Amino acid sequence: MFRLSPEAPDDEYEVEYLFDLSFAPGRQALSSYRLREGVDRVADLSLVARDTLDGVAGAIRFWPVTIGKTRKPGLLLGPVAVHPTHQGEGLGASLIWDSLDRARVAGWQRVILVGDAPYYQRFGFHQNAALKFPPPTNPDRVLALELVKDAMQGLSGKVRRFKL
Repeated sequence: MFRLSPEAPDDEYEVEYLFDLSFAPGRQALSSYRLREGVDRVADLSLVARDTLDGVAGAIRFWPVTIGKTRKPGLLLGPVAVHPTHQGEGLGASLIWDSLDRARVAGWQRVILVGDAPYYQRFGFHQNAALKFPPPTNPDRVLALELVKDAMQGLSGKVRRFKL
């Protein structure tokens, strides 16, 4: 049993530890981190999952971005991580589904990420080579999800950080 709640300032240390544990050294050198620098995460969508002992079992974060010349607003999903002791329990999927539902309710129209298409396709994400992330980014790993029908229609170009 896990308890999901928005990430609070007091969760920062534990969540960063989880991300360090879950990802390779140098994760902050990845291109998607350039879109996060100097920008506050979307607080009501960035979630922490705590287990029955109140430990951080998983976390997901979202960041505001704009897309293309029209600078349409969107969400950048990531990172999302599950503590090794809780992997295989469906927690990662629960974090993604719950946060996407919250994003829809909050009025967001589109979500993008850099990740593995076979994993994220089950949530409705599809490759979108029309989006340009800061280099180096493998265009095959750029994925998008429409939370509102046709929200990605005609959108292409650079993805930029955005301060709410």
